[in-house]
Amino acid sequence: MDGIGLEGHFTIPNLPLMRALIDKLSTLGLPIWLTEVDISSTLDKETQAIYLEEVLREGFSHPSVNGIMLWTALHPYGCYQMCLTNNNFRNLPAGDVFDKLLKEWQTGVEVGQTDEHGACSFYGFLGEYEATVTYQNLLPQITRQEIDNNNKRRGRVPQEGNGPSYDYSAYTECKAVPESPLYNGGIIKGQTPILTHELNVSGSDINVPAFVLYNLTANTMLGNDKKCLFYQERKRAATIHVSDVHGDGLQGAAIEIEQISKDSPFGSAIAKTILGNLPYQSWFVERFNAAVFEDELKWYSTEPEPGKVNYTIPDQMLEFVRANQIVARGHNIFWEDPAYTPSWVRNLTGPELKSAVNSRIQSLMSKYKTEFIHWDVSNELLHFDFYEQRLGPNASLQFFQTVHKSDPLATLFMNEFNVVETCDDANSTVDKYISRLRELKRGGVSMDGIGLESHFSKPNPPFIRAVLDKLATLQLPIWLTELDINNTFDLETQAAYLEAVLREGFSHPSVNGIMLWTALHPYGCYRMCLTDNNLRNLPAGDVVDKLLKEWQTGVIEGHADDHGSYSFNGFLGEYRVNVKYGSRIANSTFSLCRGDETKHFSIQL
Repeated sequence: MDGIGLEGHFTIPNLPLMRALIDKLSTLGLPIWLTEVDISSTLDKETQAIYLEEVLREGFSHPSVNGIMLWTALHPYGCYQMCLTNNNFRNLPAGDVFDKLLKEWQTGVEVGQTDEHGACSFYGFLGEYEATVTYQNLLPQITRQEIDNNNKRRGRVPQEGNGPSYDYSAYTECKAVPESPLYNGGIIKGQTPILTHELNVSGSDINVPAFVLYNLTANTMLGNDKKCLFYQERKRAATIHVSDVHGDGLQGAAIEIEQISKDSPFGSAIAKTILGNLPYQSWFVERFNAAVFEDELKWYSTEPEPGKVNYTIPDQMLEFVRANQIVARGHNIFWEDPAYTPSWVRNLTGPELKSAVNSRIQSLMSKYKTEFIHWDVSNELLHFDFYEQRLGPNASLQFFQTVHKSDPLATLFMNEFNVVETCDDANSTVDKYISRLRELKRGGVSMDGIGLESHFSKPNPPFIRAVLDKLATLQLPIWLTELDINNTFDLETQAAYLEAVLREGFSHPSVNGIMLWTALHPYGCYRMCLTDNNLRNLPAGDVVDKLLKEWQTGVIEGHADDHGSYSFNGFLGEYRVNVKYGSRIANSTFSLCRGDETKHFSIQL
């Protein structure tokens, strides 16, 4: 199979969904063609033209789309759905759009002079160019040069006779603030480019933001888009086979199946306020199978003064999660933001700081080896560089290496904000995150997971999906590590946005776990609470309870068919099955893990 064809017969195009699908298909490494693009004739011609422009810009901006074909064959009666011209070849609005884009997507004629080094540079669309060079006795000479995905091509213009030769050069570059309109050279929100730094193309390692963003209606974001979410990766088909001692199937055997635990980690932050609070503990255990300590493991909590290390509180919290078979994330070893670095550490330099960070790693790892399934080694490394500034550019790389040696079984994470939450932060684009992860991997780091903090204001689900799709190409587990919604919204809106994000995360096959940032304090929570201080649900808590119920198989009852078999489709996790046939009873447990084929279990009575 050498290519992927997408017909492209649109009514009202959903650009973020289109982009997310092309991103996902591009992971196959095959060329993608839009093969039959048109817009429904049910729309007026001006609207047709607007939608055509949006689709063409979206397709042309995507690096994996190798070609675009319009479905506009002209007949005496018109065209299939959309015409570019009338029968006298006078442009219709769609034809005006097409001509405009053809002109926009061609470099045209560039005229200039060489600099003091004899070079003349320009930005050009990929393709074949003619260059005419004139200099004193140099005869005009045409050379042909194809510019491909490498950023530079060089050549020589020979002089006639015994004269000198002259170099010429050309390169392509993704500009920081290119000419408007801009597609795939930066990030657009509305019509304003917000990316303010240069992204150079270098060989095949092209660092280009993946998305062109448009304002979406609430209906697109939180309504119609839900129908695109599927949970098949979280479920699996299973068949129970009931037989007697001779292996004969027992038709009509009564079967009761109950899911008793979930495979997908879903949890919340907790704080020391949970210690000794039995109602809060019971409420938490009933809902969650994962936890993260909000502040209690951070360096400023465990060692507020040099040499005075105290793990009493995290030890007690760890005892609680252990007793209830809850997995825990280790958050965090180092926080790159100097505002959250212990004040005494900020005053250290050189050998003193190096000694302090080594002591921090050795202290944590020796005490908690194998206790935490994850460690956030470097927190918010895309935004801050406290340790790199003082210990050199390889400081974080060395942190990861040391932690891995100390606890080889732990999954090591970078943890970052504004990667999936918004497109407004140029420090944390998805491509910057990928680039940093690859940089650490090239340095020999065992990078095992991707942490997305997920502190949302107004979420954009198609953007979330596109970011997750792009990160998923690294084939590392992705966790939403600190999910909440801004408290500037009323509680009902907060809950609606929370549901949109949770559904988006749970539906994505590369999201291995979701953690809410909802540790309960007497004063409330960081930004979002699930309950009040009497553990009565707030709207966000109702959403969580609804989804927990929806994402669990629950109790299933049925009877074996004429072959003694009973089939069902269940969420991944642990199950208990009770079988009764006459006076004979059998009980068993089984697990459903990820897989494409039906899982079979046999019970003998």
